[in-house]
Amino acid sequence: MSQLLHPVSRRGFLAGAAATGALIVLHPFSARAQANQAHLRIMETTDIHVNVLPYDYYADKANDTMGLSRTASLIDAVRKEAVNSMLIDNGDLLQGNPMGDYIAYEKGLKDGDLHPIMKGMNLLGYECSTLGNHEFNYGLSFLDKVLAGANFPFVCANLVRGTELAANPRDDKLYLKPYVILDKKIKDGSGAEQPIRIGIIGFVPPQIMVWDLKNLEGNVKTRDIVEAAKAWVPQMKEEGADIVIALSHSGIDVKQGDMMENASFFVAGVDGIDAVFTGHQHLVFPGKKDFQSLEGVDTQKGTLQGKPAVMGGFWGSHMGLIDLMLERDGSKWKVVSATTEARPIFERVDNKNKPTVPDDKRVIAALEQDHQATLAYVRRPVGKTSAPLYSYFALVADDPSVQVVSQAQTWYLKDILKNTQWKDVPLLSAAAPFKAGGRNGADYYTDVPAGDIAIKNVADLYLYPNTVRAVEITGAQVKEWLEMSAGIFNKIEVGKADQALINTDFPSYNFDVIDGVSYKIDLSQPPKYDAKGGVANAGANRIADLMFDGKPIDPNQKFVVATNNYRAGGGGNFPDINASKIIYEAPDTNRDVIVRYIVSQGTINPSVDGNWSFAPLPGTSVVFETGVKAKDFIADVKSLKIEPAGEGEAGFARYRILL
Repeated sequence: MSQLLHPVSRRGFLAGAAATGALIVLHPFSARAQANQAHLRIMETTDIHVNVLPYDYYADKANDTMGLSRTASLIDAVRKEAVNSMLIDNGDLLQGNPMGDYIAYEKGLKDGDLHPIMKGMNLLGYECSTLGNHEFNYGLSFLDKVLAGANFPFVCANLVRGTELAANPRDDKLYLKPYVILDKKIKDGSGAEQPIRIGIIGFVPPQIMVWDLKNLEGNVKTRDIVEAAKAWVPQMKEEGADIVIALSHSGIDVKQGDMMENASFFVAGVDGIDAVFTGHQHLVFPGKKDFQSLEGVDTQKGTLQGKPAVMGGFWGSHMGLIDLMLERDGSKWKVVSATTEARPIFERVDNKNKPTVPDDKRVIAALEQDHQATLAYVRRPVGKTSAPLYSYFALVADDPSVQVVSQAQTWYLKDILKNTQWKDVPLLSAAAPFKAGGRNGADYYTDVPAGDIAIKNVADLYLYPNTVRAVEITGAQVKEWLEMSAGIFNKIEVGKADQALINTDFPSYNFDVIDGVSYKIDLSQPPKYDAKGGVANAGANRIADLMFDGKPIDPNQKFVVATNNYRAGGGGNFPDINASKIIYEAPDTNRDVIVRYIVSQGTINPSVDGNWSFAPLPGTSVVFETGVKAKDFIADVKSLKIEPAGEGEAGFARYRILL
C-alpha cells in the first residue's frame, strides 16, 4: 500500500481545536525539520472498553470523562500540529460496558454485521491495532466476527493457534499476523515526499490463558511478550522496516520475570524497537502521578529505558502522542529525537469535570441505534431491593453491594451441589468490590437506590462477564486467602493520627470478602503478601479471630468457596488458589446468577451481616478517600466510627476512621 501520511484533506475532520477556532501551532519537530529530516506523529487510543460514546450506562447518564467520540475530536487538531501523522489503537475494545454485553449476549453478530466499536474506528481511519485481554471475554468466534469488520489490520506476536509452542517463536502458528510493515510516503522538511516503511508489532498479556481459560483452552496458547519481541523484531528489520512501533497491551513494571503481565518496560529494551505504546493498567504516562520513582522510567520525558513510550489512560480519557524526529541515513530513516504526551479530553475545574473537546458528530450518528438499543436493554427491570446498594465504604466495612453478590453465589451453588459429594461441605462465598473509585475516578462507585433493579444495576454490581466457579480448600487456605486480601491496607502505627489506610497499588477487585466466616483485620501487622501475591512478611498475621460457626476455624477442615473463573484460575496470584482447586465450573456468568437470584427473591434484602471489621487500635486514626455521595450513607455503617475529613484529590471526599 502507498499513501501520504497525515491525510487531513482526505478525511476533512472539523473538530477539537479546529472547531473552536483555537490557534494550532506546529510541533517543534515539524517547524525545524530539514530536507533530510521528517516529523512523524503517532496517535494512540487504548482501553476503550466499548466506551465509544460519552455515556455511563451503569449510571444511565452522560459522562464527560469518557468516549472515543470525544477523543476523536482531538484528531483533526492533533494532525494539524504535525506534517505527518498516523492513528493506532492498543487493545481492550470489546468488553467493559453494557453495550458490549448487549451486542455479545442479546443482539449477536451475524456475518457482515459491524460491531459498534468498529463503526467508530473505521470512521476515524485507524492504521492498526493489537488485541487486549478483554477481547477474549466473549469467545474466539465472536472476536473473529468483530475483527472481520475492521478496515485496518490487527497484529499480535504472542498468541499461538493450537496447544503447542514451537521451539523457535518464528515457527509459531500465530492466531493473527505478528506484525505489519506499512509502505508510506512521508513529507520531509523541504516538503518533498519520501518513502518510509513503518513496522507495527503487537502483544497481549499471556495471562489470558488464566483469565479466559474457558474460552481459550485447547484453541490457543500464549508466549512470553519479550521473548516474542526478540524473535520477531529482527525479522521486521530484515524485511526493511525503517522504524518499529510496539503496540504493547501490557503495563509498566520494572521487576523482570517470565510471562510478565506488565512487560512494556522490557519491550522498550528490545533492540530495534523505536517506540512503545502501552496500556492495560488504566493509568497515564507520561505524567506527574503514575510510575514515579521506577528506575529506568522517566515520567517527565515519557521514556522507558530511554525509548519514547505513552499510556493514554482508559475509556478514551486521553489520546497518547509520540512525536518522532526522523532523519535519513542513506536510504533508511532513523529516530534522532522524540517527545511524548498524554492529552486529556477533560479537565477539573472547581471540583467538576469539564470537557475540553466536543463530540465527533459522525461517530454519534453512526452509533445512535446501538445506543438506543443498549438503553432499552439496561433499563429492563428484574426485581426490587428493599435497601440501597452502594460501594462507597466497600474497602473499609462490610458492604451491601458485595453482600448481594455473595448471597447470589451461595444461593446458586447450594442448589448445584446439593446432590453431589460436596453437599455436606460448608459453603462460603468470596466477592470483591469492582467499583470502588481508585484509578477509575471519583464517580466510579456502585449506587443503586431502593426500589426497582434493572439490568443496568446488576451490571453495576458485577462489572465483568466472569463465570461462577467453586473451589475446595482448607481452613488454613481460607486464612491465607484473607491475608492476601488484607494486603490492600497499609501498615498502621498504633497511637498515630490520620494515617493513609489504602495501598493504592492494590486493585479493589482483589479485595475479596469471604462470607460464611467472621474475622478481624489487625492493621498494626504488616501485610503478609504484596499486591502481586508475593510473600512480603512471612511471619505476619493480619487475620485475627477467624471463626466458622461460632468457633475458631479448623485449619484442616474442608470448605467449598464460591468465586469466579478469574480468581479460581489463579487471577490475582492468591496463595494456593488455582485451577487445581476447582470442583465446579458453571456455564453461567456471575451477573446472570445475580439476575436469577433477584428474580427468584422478587425483593432482595442486601443488609450487611458485619462478618468482618478492623481490630481496635487505641488512640489511632486512619484516613481514606471515597465518592462525595458517601455522606448520604455514612449513618448505615454501624461497625465503624467514621467522620468527614475534608476534600480529597480529583473530586474525592476524605473520611477519617477512629480505630
